[in-house]
Amino acid sequence: MLQAMLGAVSQGILWGIMVLGVFITYKLLDIADLTVDGSFALGGCVCAVLVVNQGVDPWLALLAGTVAGIAAGAVTGLLHTLFDIPAILAGILTQISLWSINLRVMGKSNVPLLKSTTVFSSISDATGISQANVTMIVGAVFAVAVIALLYWFFGTEIGSALRATGNNEHMSRALGIDTRVTKVIALMLSNGLVGLAGALICQSQKYADIGMGTGGIIIGLAAIVIGEVLGRLTPGKLRSFSSRLIAAVVGSIVYFLIRAIVLQLGMDANDMKLLSAIIVAVALAVPVVWERYQLRRSYSKGGEA
Repeated sequence: MLQAMLGAVSQGILWGIMVLGVFITYKLLDIADLTVDGSFALGGCVCAVLVVNQGVDPWLALLAGTVAGIAAGAVTGLLHTLFDIPAILAGILTQISLWSINLRVMGKSNVPLLKSTTVFSSISDATGISQANVTMIVGAVFAVAVIALLYWFFGTEIGSALRATGNNEHMSRALGIDTRVTKVIALMLSNGLVGLAGALICQSQKYADIGMGTGGIIIGLAAIVIGEVLGRLTPGKLRSFSSRLIAAVVGSIVYFLIRAIVLQLGMDANDMKLLSAIIVAVALAVPVVWERYQLRRSYSKGGEA
């Protein structure tokens, strides 16, 4: 049971990087970008092929997976901004096309990395630390670095313009911000993080698969919502931007812990998609129910405050 929990924490941290990518589009731009399912697999596929077939250094393969994700995000962004295709439809179009592209990249449905050196195995061999612990440590380092970089970026002029676009697009245009550019940048940055997460998880699980990104957007949304719910339950509530980024990663860890516990209790693995949908629905419903309850309590029985 303990081993399963540690594995869940490791996976939660790595997936947390993907969740940060989803956070950018979903919370800052109010777009549920469905490119995620395809760009996650793209990052993993590119990484696996470079490591296995080309003998590329696994660190450089991570960079290549990130760049691949950025390219996927750029396609979605250009479809949305240049041709006025609704963002959700642009994401679907890119996601569908990436299925074929990923098959082309790999040449088959999956690529194993069992005999290849990965970031995690190389560090494990050099330090003597178990690969499970190395996965957790490396994931935590990457997550902290990404949070720090995002916090810095969104404090810059272009980052502030991006946030302003999400808050009020019409006002941003009136202030001279080219919202088309900021949207493309946001989608590229988001899917770049998703591609990085796909590459990391590919090396962690020692294989890349054509379906490894399926349901990624659901996991991302679930983690974000769980993180927000936990933030609301925290005394004083977490409202700063850095706290929201951290909460997204914590939500990812909690999500995978819930999955691990349910699987340990004997739930069929085929029902995980249903569980994911239930977790999202409950996490979205709880704050609404709680606010309504608090509102009713704030009034007296006679209807006066």
